[in-house]
Amino acid sequence: MFSMTALPDHTDRKLGLVIDLDTCVGCHACVVSCKGWNTQSQDSPLSDQDPYGADPTGTFLNRVHSFEVTPEQGPPQLVHFPRSCLHCEDAPCVAVCPTGASYKRTEDGIVLVNESDCIGCGLCAWACPYGAREMDAAEGVMKKCTLCVDRIYNDNLPEEDRTPACVRTCPSNARHFGDLGDPESEVSQLVAERGGMDLMPEQGTKPVNKYLPPRPRDAWEGETDVLAPYLEPVAEEPRGLLGWIDRTLGKL
Repeated sequence: MFSMTALPDHTDRKLGLVIDLDTCVGCHACVVSCKGWNTQSQDSPLSDQDPYGADPTGTFLNRVHSFEVTPEQGPPQLVHFPRSCLHCEDAPCVAVCPTGASYKRTEDGIVLVNESDCIGCGLCAWACPYGAREMDAAEGVMKKCTLCVDRIYNDNLPEEDRTPACVRTCPSNARHFGDLGDPESEVSQLVAERGGMDLMPEQGTKPVNKYLPPRPRDAWEGETDVLAPYLEPVAEEPRGLLGWIDRTLGKL
């Protein structure tokens, strides 16, 4: 008989990500580090099919999409949009799971999959409005972002490494990790200061992860004016080797 999996009434914390769309450069470092960590650290790695063939496919827990956006005012902007599980408070993927394999932890709010109980029915992927779940073709089970639960609580790692692999590797500091249930946390303050947004709020899933909107390009151009006094040349006349090259070229 089909049964639905219960969600906790509350969670002690709301661990999640805040992703800054203003500073994400679309380098895919987060994708590579996520794939690497979750392939080497799990009993069932993220598989690839025909990786060097004409039609390669594979399982990824984090993906980055790029869109050209034309605002009402100002020039078009290229926005890079990372996408992974949002660890929703009202997670539909958990509610539809017939075996209890998908569940939300009460201690930190992280949504996980117990792969030994997963039957690969795909109901969770059908229910997720964000496309955050992927069927692993080799294992026949659903995979999803775990917020690197095996890193963030690992006392054998240096303290600076006890954060999701995607956050640790981001070169532009576009990804932030913390407790979004604590209004005093760094991530909560970022959301408040920058107007952090839910993805597709009309779905009613109450995602924990938030996105910081990209700033209008006009604002960037205005900020450079503030720095202009500090960008004056250090020396009026080039000196040393540079000065010699400048004088030599001037005689040609």
